[in-house]
Amino acid sequence: MTAGSAVAARPLRTDRNFAVFWFVQALSEVGNAFALVAVPLLVLQATGSVARMGLLTAIAGAASVLTGLFAGTLVDRLDRRRLMVLCEVARAVLYALIPVCWAAAPQVWLLYVVMGSAAVFEMIFEVAYVAAIPNLVGKGQISAANGVLQTTNSAAYVLGPMLAGLVAGVFGVTAALSINAASFAVSAAGLALIRFRPREEPGEPAARRFGLREGFLAGAGFLWRTPVLRALTILLTVFLFLSLGMTDTFIYHVRHDLGQNDRVVGYVMGAAGVGTIAGAALMSPLRRWWGFGPCWLGSVGLCGVAVAVAGVVENVVVVGGMVLAYSLGVALAGLCSMSLRQEVTPDHLLGRVTAAFWTMHNVLAPIGAVVLTALAKGIGVRDTLLAAGAALLCIGGAGLFTPVRRRRPEAPQTSVQLDL
Repeated sequence: MTAGSAVAARPLRTDRNFAVFWFVQALSEVGNAFALVAVPLLVLQATGSVARMGLLTAIAGAASVLTGLFAGTLVDRLDRRRLMVLCEVARAVLYALIPVCWAAAPQVWLLYVVMGSAAVFEMIFEVAYVAAIPNLVGKGQISAANGVLQTTNSAAYVLGPMLAGLVAGVFGVTAALSINAASFAVSAAGLALIRFRPREEPGEPAARRFGLREGFLAGAGFLWRTPVLRALTILLTVFLFLSLGMTDTFIYHVRHDLGQNDRVVGYVMGAAGVGTIAGAALMSPLRRWWGFGPCWLGSVGLCGVAVAVAGVVENVVVVGGMVLAYSLGVALAGLCSMSLRQEVTPDHLLGRVTAAFWTMHNVLAPIGAVVLTALAKGIGVRDTLLAAGAALLCIGGAGLFTPVRRRRPEAPQTSVQLDL
């Protein structure tokens, strides 16, 4: 038995490195969940404008896209664990600036600076996170590991938004961001204790000496040469255009149209966390039983129906249920896509492929966030969500005519090795 197969055969629960990684990522997601609710509420309190919320989301999205041009090269060239620790420390410092400066007076401009800067480190961290999974577990356990990690992380999104709403209501919104900063600091300390398995290196030493431009092009080239990843990138570009501003739109709908308070906003976002848990828990068995295509296309269809219904109903409980269903679909689609990419991509290329994938399918997302929130303000949330839901259903329909529909696109014949 090879070392790699030995790792694959070891139960995840008995793997110390995976257990530590699992714990600190759950903690980090608690912080993200606090920020998900707290930052839009700060903007809404200071400006009362859903368009300004969308602009903030767009700036963060644009920063992520630009970072994607070089994030994969950094992840494949540098030590992934140390890079992740650095990113967590940077995010802890950045988010701590908000409550410190806000104590004197509201500083809306600071939110744009912090969120744009934090998005840079978040993108690098997320690329390193995806690339690190095969360094923690064997190839045969990637889907299971992703499911376990996302299920636990999503549990944080159930408790996190509700706690964020409670903390914001009792102690103020900036207190929630203080907790967010602390969670990143603790996560950095935990990541420092992890040891990854040695990475699989390419045969030629020269393959390690790539520049930023060559690194991005190598990842983009692999995506283009692999039919199912090429189709996913195109479909997800449209999907992200529609969905990046969806959380802001849901929050605005609950807060403004339905007249609910910050605590109810937290409960609705907590329902989103329940949906994400369900999607993460269901991903591995559903993909095993149904295959990739039915899982991915079905999840996109579920998102479309949930968004459209959320725009029609005016009962906050039903809207919360639709937010739950939407989040379930997003989680299921995202985890299926990530697992497939990890399975078919060589380890030494995984960071660049991940960064290229995210950069290309995120390129229109910041514009989409501005458009979606501007439409919500201009024509109303109802019509905006109905149109977005219909568009999401069209994405699922288009996928039926691509390799995405296949049950087993991870089969060896669809994996293309890029000559570096």
